[in-house]
Amino acid sequence: MVLYLLQVWSFDKCGYAFMGEQDSFHYSSLSDISDPNFLDQVPIVLDFAIGNQNCVEAQNSIAYLCQLNTLCTNDMDGGSRGYLCTCQTGYEGNPYLSPGCTDIDECKDPNLNDCDGNATCTNTPGNFTCSCNHHFFGDGRSDGSGCTYQATQISAIKLSLGLSFGFSSLLIGVIWIYSCINRRKLIKLREQFFQQNGGLLMKQKISSIEGTSADSSKFFTAEQLKKATNNYAENQIIGHGGYGVVYKGILPDQRIVAIKKSKVMDANQVEQFINELLIVTQVNHRNVVKLLGCCFESEVPELVYEYIPNGTLFEHIHKPLSWLTLEDRLRIAIETASALSYLHSAASIPIIHRDVKSANILLDANYVAKMADFGASRLVPLDQTQVTTLVQGTLGYLDPEYFQTGQLNEKSDVYSFGVVLAELLTGKKPICLERSQKERNLATYFLVSMKENRLYQILEPRVVKEGTLDQLQAIGELVKRCLCVKSEERPAMKEVVMELESLRKYKKDPWVNQQSHEESESLLSDEAPTDIYAFSTGPSTGDIFGQYSFGSSMTFPLSKSFN
Repeated sequence: MVLYLLQVWSFDKCGYAFMGEQDSFHYSSLSDISDPNFLDQVPIVLDFAIGNQNCVEAQNSIAYLCQLNTLCTNDMDGGSRGYLCTCQTGYEGNPYLSPGCTDIDECKDPNLNDCDGNATCTNTPGNFTCSCNHHFFGDGRSDGSGCTYQATQISAIKLSLGLSFGFSSLLIGVIWIYSCINRRKLIKLREQFFQQNGGLLMKQKISSIEGTSADSSKFFTAEQLKKATNNYAENQIIGHGGYGVVYKGILPDQRIVAIKKSKVMDANQVEQFINELLIVTQVNHRNVVKLLGCCFESEVPELVYEYIPNGTLFEHIHKPLSWLTLEDRLRIAIETASALSYLHSAASIPIIHRDVKSANILLDANYVAKMADFGASRLVPLDQTQVTTLVQGTLGYLDPEYFQTGQLNEKSDVYSFGVVLAELLTGKKPICLERSQKERNLATYFLVSMKENRLYQILEPRVVKEGTLDQLQAIGELVKRCLCVKSEERPAMKEVVMELESLRKYKKDPWVNQQSHEESESLLSDEAPTDIYAFSTGPSTGDIFGQYSFGSSMTFPLSKSFN
């Protein structure tokens, strides 16, 4: 900036002065300044700075004047004379006064942004952005790639979406059709199984019975039982053997049941199976496990029984330190005998259980005995006293006369019950290969011990301690009668129930347990009993069972010979 001093009159040395940019004005004559617009043509430049501090020093002081969105710059001499404040790029206003510089909206003025005509301008603090409109692609800048219409890409996307939707619809349709076909096949297959397993025959026979409990029998669907057992999960298994598997299930009404799923079904015996099943549905006794219903829609029939929670009598007899007192053993024996007596004489058609054993006697929540598993059972026509069948049963419990002749009658159950009663008294398993030869079969060992007056040597110590001499001797005699080789010499189950009831009333004799060790020794004998099951090479509780049995079993034709 230059200060110009000009002489106004030739006769007067007075003049005037003005300030102007040095490079913008060159004086030539007085007329240069006589023009009224002279001052508008010569720019005036003011060079100033604030304070005597540079930016760094000023920013750390309370007198710093630069406001928001501003930049601090040192003066031209490096800040020796002070600093200046300017607005940041994209902002405008007075940088020295509050609130400082404000954002410039470049999108409002086309001259302030370079967005393409097919782009949308978006204002941002101190700047702006350009984005291409729908169906266009590029950077949106006029000085860049701009925005180009993407007709080819849109078509490709539409085609891709169309193909995807079409394929998805086709796939869903195929899956739906496949599911419908499979569902129809499954329905037809279940109908086929229902008829094949005798479901129609069962319905016809039930409908022909009026005023009986058979009317209340339940036909379960395969889907219901599948859901009840969580698709027959392994952790639902509560029993298994050669016949199949028993599952624990929960019905929709929250009833807990036992579901017996067999492995095989003999088509030639369907009518016989239905007849027996129909009779069992009518069995109504507190000591018989109740059959709740059946399912014929599976490959083999499935039977649904009430669930008995406390396991089998076998488990409780042979567990270490069994809790069973003599009173408990007699009570359970009476309850079991009552169930068999009912089957033999009180049912509408006499039923021979054919597989009486401690593993088929269950204990409910109150430890009441429940006779279970009528899979091997046979009906006895009212005009007959016995039937001829293939031999079925469990080794150790099997009636020797039935085994030899194939002639089955109610006394076969009496023999098996006698073995159970001996098992209750002695705590020994009916067959145990780990015992000596003379003790291997409990039935023959018990008979020989009775014959040689060694009964008290084979009884369980707790039984001897709690019973009277006469009581135990009488029970032993009852077992002996039940185990007679000839069936006609065995008592009927009615008689067994009556005798057990009377024996249960015996009072304990205080001197029973004072028998000397010497006297006990005198009752021992080295004679080995004759064992009619000596041919057995199976497990200690080897079974002979049929296609509906709950236990592991085998069926022997009578012509079969053993070595």
